[in-house]
Amino acid sequence: MSEFIEKMPKCELHVHLEGTLEPEHIFELAQKNGVELEYDSPQAVIDAYDFNDLPSFLAIYYAGMNVLQTEQDFYDLTYRYFERASADNVRYVEPFFDPQGHTTRGVTFETIIDGIVRAQKDAAEKLGVESNLIMCFLRDMSAESAMEHLEMAKPHLDKIIGVGLDSDEKDNPPLKFAEVFAKAREWGLKLTMHCDVDQDNSVSNIRDVVTKIEVDRIDHGVNSLEDDALCDEIVRRGLGLTVCPVSNTFCASSLTAEEIRTMLQKGMRATVNSDDPAYFRAYMTDNFKALSEQGGLTDDELVQLSRNAFTVSWLDDARKQSYIEALDAYVEAARAA
Repeated sequence: MSEFIEKMPKCELHVHLEGTLEPEHIFELAQKNGVELEYDSPQAVIDAYDFNDLPSFLAIYYAGMNVLQTEQDFYDLTYRYFERASADNVRYVEPFFDPQGHTTRGVTFETIIDGIVRAQKDAAEKLGVESNLIMCFLRDMSAESAMEHLEMAKPHLDKIIGVGLDSDEKDNPPLKFAEVFAKAREWGLKLTMHCDVDQDNSVSNIRDVVTKIEVDRIDHGVNSLEDDALCDEIVRRGLGLTVCPVSNTFCASSLTAEEIRTMLQKGMRATVNSDDPAYFRAYMTDNFKALSEQGGLTDDELVQLSRNAFTVSWLDDARKQSYIEALDAYVEAARAA
């Protein structure tokens, strides 16, 4: 099973590029850019990763961003993630980036996106990893700031496939950003929003995301299982849910393996993702293995999760089908062997 998981073609739809910043890379960039750190070694950074909820994670997460300053920094961050994704047989990615976390420090939007896009092109050519970029807004900042950054992105719409919403959900409901997302839709961008696990008003927020914002996908969304009618509506609309198992063990104290199995049984298009793998110490293969070894999911269930990810990606139908056929061919060959 371990080898089967390692070699299985995968698609990742919920990974924050800033969340792939490894401790060693933090120290490397801090030294290059003259940024003073609170920690004296990469291991000391890892030892500080004592997350028990979303706010405690975000406090360290945003501090780590400070070392990213130049276009080359963003290139290196992104390309190193793609190298790791390639090693995990991830064939297609729709990564997030958080421009507000950088522009508020004086980094220009162009510096951020130019470095990321250059890495995307190199990863496609050199590693065979295809990707499309999602720009996220920080929900604990104002809707006005989100709209400002959407306008910043306007000259770069050919580089962005969609917009998302992340950060602290408490007192920052989806409808706070309804106007921003409506404009993004008008501009032809796809929509997704984080609905983190076990937050205040989780179910009503998911309902608003589905029926009022009318997203194309839901990030996390595990609490939808508390409302059968909501689950039925998610199935009816064919929405994907980008679940992050290992991340959930930190922020929700559970791998949510049973919840993922229930989603599959209901016909919901659940997917597996790594979220912030440098901080949660688990990339894509690690998440699939955790579901197998700790959660008891079968190979059929794991394959379905991978197939779901390609299906609910924002690729055109022909590209989706080519990846699904490659997955099916791999499974058939592996089982024959």
